[in-house]
Amino acid sequence: MKNWIKIASITFVLTLLIGNPARSQEDNQTYEFTDVVRLETSPVKDQQSSGTCWCFATVSFLETELLRKGQPEHDLSEMYLVRHTYMQKAKDYVRFHGHNNFNQGGQAHDAITELEQHGIVPEKVYPGLEYGTEEHRHGEVVSVMSGYLESLIEKRRGPLTTAWDDAFAQTLDTYFGEAPEKFEYKGETYTPATFAESLDLDYEDYVELTSFTHHPWYSAFDLEVPDNWAHKKYHNLPLNELVEVMDHSLQQGYSIVWDGDVSSEGFSHGSGVAVVPAGEHSHFKEHPADEMKITQELRQKQFNNQTMTDDHLMHLTGLVEDQNGTRYYVTKNSWDTDSNAFDGFLNMSEPYIRLNTVAIMVHKDAIPEDIAEKLGL
Repeated sequence: MKNWIKIASITFVLTLLIGNPARSQEDNQTYEFTDVVRLETSPVKDQQSSGTCWCFATVSFLETELLRKGQPEHDLSEMYLVRHTYMQKAKDYVRFHGHNNFNQGGQAHDAITELEQHGIVPEKVYPGLEYGTEEHRHGEVVSVMSGYLESLIEKRRGPLTTAWDDAFAQTLDTYFGEAPEKFEYKGETYTPATFAESLDLDYEDYVELTSFTHHPWYSAFDLEVPDNWAHKKYHNLPLNELVEVMDHSLQQGYSIVWDGDVSSEGFSHGSGVAVVPAGEHSHFKEHPADEMKITQELRQKQFNNQTMTDDHLMHLTGLVEDQNGTRYYVTKNSWDTDSNAFDGFLNMSEPYIRLNTVAIMVHKDAIPEDIAEKLGL
C-alpha cells in the first residue's frame, strides 16, 4: 500500500512537471531581463502625431554619440532637420514630375544629410511648433504642402516660375518657424553651422547596412523602400553578419539606428516586448514564448511579398537576456515615457531582429574588421 502511494505520488508530480504539453513557456514566470550591455543615452522623447520617427531615432543616436565621445548631454532639435527635409523632398518631387515619394516618412540618412548641409540647433531654439498646439501634428501641414505640389505638377500651364519654392518655404516657416540665422546658447553665440561644428561629429563615419538576397553580398544598392526617397545606397550583408555587426557595435559602446517592421502581431510596445511566436502563443506579452527560427529565405520572402515593410525607426541602446537565455535588443522608442512599463523602451528578441530589420545605421568603427574589409570600408 505504501509503495502504491509512493508510486502514485511520483506519477502525480511527473504529470505536473511534464504531463501537459500545452503548458509550455507561456506558463513560466513573467519576463525577467538581465542586462548584458546598457549604453548611456539621452531622455526618451515623443514624436506625437507626426511621421518623423526617422528623425527622432537618428537625433537620439547622435545625442548618444556625443555622450559616447565625452560631451555633455544635448537636446537637439528634430524639427529643424524635419523642416529642411520637407524642403528638399519638395524639390525632388517636382524634379521627378511627381514620381518620387513625398510624405512624412524618411530614413536615418535624411537627418545626417540635412545636418551636414544646414547645421543643427538645440531643441529650445527651434521646437517647430508655430501652429497653435503643444504637440507635433503634421497631418494638416503635409496636406497643405501635398496639395500645393500636386497643383504644380498636374495643373500648371507653361514653365514653372522661379517663385514656387519660395512660396513653399513660406508654408514651412508658417507652420514650423523660420530657421534661425544666429542664436544664443549657454552664453555663446552660434549659427546652425558653427553649433554643428562644435559638436565635432564626422558625418562620413555613419554607414547604413541591410541584408537582402536580390542584390549581391557586400555591394551597395538603392534600397527599394518608399521612404528612401533620396535614393541613398545601403551596404548588403548576409543576415548572420548583419546581426554580428549589431552585437559587436553595442558591445563596443556604439548605439544603432534601427529601421524595420513593427506591424506584426509579435510587436507589443505597451508590454515592452517584440517577439516572433512559434504557433499559437497568446500570452507572449506576459511570458517568454517559443519563437520561430528565422532564415535568410524567410526574411527575403516577407520582404518580397511586402509582409515586412519599413514601418518605423527606433534606436538600439543595449542588450539583455531573459531567464531562458534569449537575447533581446534594448530599443528606445519615440512614443514618450508613459507609453509602456519600461519608460518608453522595449526589448526586441533576436528572432524579431532577424526577421524584421529592414536596415540599420552604425558608426563605421563599430563594424568588425573582417566585415568592414569585405565592404571596402
